[in-house]
Amino acid sequence: MTEPIRFDGISLPVSDVDRSVAFYQQFGYELQIRHDDFALLRLGEGTIGLLKMDLSRWPSAPRGAIHFELSTENLDALFEQLEAQGVHFASPPVDRPWERQMFTNDPDGYRLEIAQGRRG
Repeated sequence: MTEPIRFDGISLPVSDVDRSVAFYQQFGYELQIRHDDFALLRLGEGTIGLLKMDLSRWPSAPRGAIHFELSTENLDALFEQLEAQGVHFASPPVDRPWERQMFTNDPDGYRLEIAQGRRG
């Protein structure tokens, strides 16, 4: 028998930890740890670690290809709520053959995809 493995989270290099913490908190992430150049945020069972780094020499295009997948039961209501808080979306929620979804980018260009209904 194989010992089970869980996926618990991911860490990202960010240019400004406090700015990134504030951004992710708009989506319900809770700050668990804040220490010098690091923060750990939790949403449900998963975590995001935010590591302060100088991103000026890193190409920004690949960050747009990395995205988080979140879900909610009422995408349109969440869109209205987040837009009222100042979160910018490329477009309102759109229907795809496989799901209803919307996208936004965090301050460093990482993409958040939010879909209607539970994934998987």
